[in-house]
Amino acid sequence: MATLDDLKKRIASVKSTQKITKAMKMVAAAKLRRAQENAEKGRPYSEKMNNIILNLSNGISDKENAPKLLSGTGQEKVHLCIVLTSDRGLCGGFNTNIIKKAKAYFQKISNEGKTLKIITVGSKGYDQLKELIKMILLKEYHLKIQKLLII
Repeated sequence: MATLDDLKKRIASVKSTQKITKAMKMVAAAKLRRAQENAEKGRPYSEKMNNIILNLSNGISDKENAPKLLSGTGQEKVHLCIVLTSDRGLCGGFNTNIIKKAKAYFQKISNEGKTLKIITVGSKGYDQLKELIKMILLKEYHLKIQKLLII
């Protein structure tokens, strides 16, 4: 059985750990708030860039000789999804919510029969999505094998 001194040391240790954890949470919250503010400051630039691109694409008179980047192909067969997550924790459900939304979008695109390309930024997103991507690749590989066997 623990002595009174052991219990006092244990209580002091737990209190010290609680203080450190609280400070880490405060630092993480401040960093997240600062990142949100910076993202909001960039919103007008993003809107202006979107307007510029729309004006450029609407101003094209000769669609056949225009760059494909501006005129497009008229087909939406391939979708590129860039999933941005963090490399570390201490941000609550931030990464989890992003992955849930991404998976729902992936399902929607695959149900429409379109090709999906995925780029992950951040180790948390990569770690959570690599199993899903492996399963999709195995499923496609299995379907290709079945098609070859039928032919």
